[in-house]
Amino acid sequence: MKFPPSFILPFTIGLLFISCFLIIIVGIWISELSKIDKSRIVHNIFTRKSLLAIRETFSESLLHRKIFRKNPVLGYMHMSLAFGWFLLIVVGHIEACIHYQTFNVPAYKAIFMRYFMTQPAITLSGKILAACMDLLLLFVLSGVALAYYKRLNSRMFGMKKTTQLKTGDRVALTALWLIFPLRFLAESVSAGIHHNGSIISQPAGQLLSSILPVQSLEMPLWWAYSGALGLFFFALPVSRYMHIPVEVVMIFLRNYGIKVQKRIDGYSRIQIYSCSRCGICLDSCQMTHAAIKDTQSVYALKHIRNRKITDEKLFNCMLCGRCQPDCPVGLELNSLRMTQRIESTKEYNSSYEYLKNGKVDVSPQTEVIYFAGCMTHLTPAIIKSMKEIFAVASVKYWFMDEDKTACCGRPLMQIGQYKAAQKLIDHNRERILASGAKKLVVSCPICYKVFKEDYAIPGITVQHHSEYLLNLMTDKRLPVNKLPLRVIYHDPCELGRGSGIYHQPRLLLDEYTEVIPIKNEKEAAFCCGGSLANIKIKMTERSQIRNKALDEYRNYNPDILVTACPLCKKTFAQSPNLPVHDIAEIVCMSITKSLDFSNETALDFSLKDVAIK
Repeated sequence: MKFPPSFILPFTIGLLFISCFLIIIVGIWISELSKIDKSRIVHNIFTRKSLLAIRETFSESLLHRKIFRKNPVLGYMHMSLAFGWFLLIVVGHIEACIHYQTFNVPAYKAIFMRYFMTQPAITLSGKILAACMDLLLLFVLSGVALAYYKRLNSRMFGMKKTTQLKTGDRVALTALWLIFPLRFLAESVSAGIHHNGSIISQPAGQLLSSILPVQSLEMPLWWAYSGALGLFFFALPVSRYMHIPVEVVMIFLRNYGIKVQKRIDGYSRIQIYSCSRCGICLDSCQMTHAAIKDTQSVYALKHIRNRKITDEKLFNCMLCGRCQPDCPVGLELNSLRMTQRIESTKEYNSSYEYLKNGKVDVSPQTEVIYFAGCMTHLTPAIIKSMKEIFAVASVKYWFMDEDKTACCGRPLMQIGQYKAAQKLIDHNRERILASGAKKLVVSCPICYKVFKEDYAIPGITVQHHSEYLLNLMTDKRLPVNKLPLRVIYHDPCELGRGSGIYHQPRLLLDEYTEVIPIKNEKEAAFCCGGSLANIKIKMTERSQIRNKALDEYRNYNPDILVTACPLCKKTFAQSPNLPVHDIAEIVCMSITKSLDFSNETALDFSLKDVAIK
């Protein structure tokens, strides 16, 4: 029996180690899933969803389509390493199967093919496959060269910042950067000895044989190549490159309908380990405008993974979600941080014993419930506008929190106190059900999100007032009188990225004003900086974030900055030189001006009155 050469041991042992490790750790994570999530896996594994997951794995884990869209050079670098290595494995195994005329070829014979195949390819198929392997290796090496350069000068790739490396990352990165150059040298040296190379390795081998003692270099280079592979496999679990295999698992589970829950479980761990720490989210984060550089999602996930997360880093985030659309892996970044916040604050939930649940004396003929929200009470011009609009449209409504009663619960949720928030939710739900109304209209996106997602009140339609006003206008219950105003619409975080409402406010504003399209809008919209989710940021830092956004808005020379969030309005209004109004105020300006032209006894609520508030 002929034993294989000993240099394959580092590769073989490393491959066995990482295979066993992944089977065990992924098995543990899946065992931590809820019964419902486990049943989703069982019911979906042999369905079209698995095919969709395979397609997504190909397009995102191998081709890196999302990175390509954002940065073609960076996309090429990632794609050449991932897809190129994948093709080297696939084509190399095909070449080995054809050469040995069997499908049962050990992995090491395909990986170290040029060492074992000492004769040059004779058949046309053999020559084509050998040429393909050389070209694929060159393809991967081009990505490695870009990776070298990116580490030295990330700005050339359009990235202002890169992530910091820990010891495990450095070991795995060094091994990864050595694998392919060492493979090229080993194959070229063997080609210089046995003349078994192809279009690139053969000329390189001839050159090396003319200047170096290739006979004495062959075995050391194959050992080095095998050692680099083995070292990479052993370093994988303690490095950011663990995302390579785990991301594939996450893609399948996500396609099966599994999401991050409000508790730490196997899927949240899978998402955390799927972060590649590419650093793309860093350039999206507005915290850097305030020189806060160590609390971004990529760092938070790293600290959570290493169990070194502190409240300073965990809570110093606005949860604006601006980083989430840019994440090439599609991680639920806000949900992951929220899950950790719940864990961090589980001992601090308030009792809210003063709340007295009970029946509410409200007419069952009420058409809608209007819930202004805490921040809207601090911006009373919005409430005044909504009251005028209700009057003009002849809407029967109940102003649920007119006496400034219980909060919606969302601010508590944002700092992780879900149990305390649930007490507020139960209290408000009982009052809503007692009203007999079928529609709930809210002026605050923070309130809208929690009413929409966490209250789950049967028979109640929840609408943000921008949606509701659009419906009133479409139903011709509101007059339309276009105002001579050029406006910028600012997408509030919770309404836009948080709830997917982008078009309704713009459709409404288009009827009443001229809306200026801008660069950073919709998914890329700036946060105002006033987020209630950040309890660690200083007021001076909030001001820097706000001013950076306002500087961009002023460049378009609008007459008014329009938003659909009382918190955004209050935050932006603290800076001079750009009037800020809620979308309800703009509608009220228009309908009041319209009434002024047709009725001398119309509501005394002129354009000038609203504009100065």
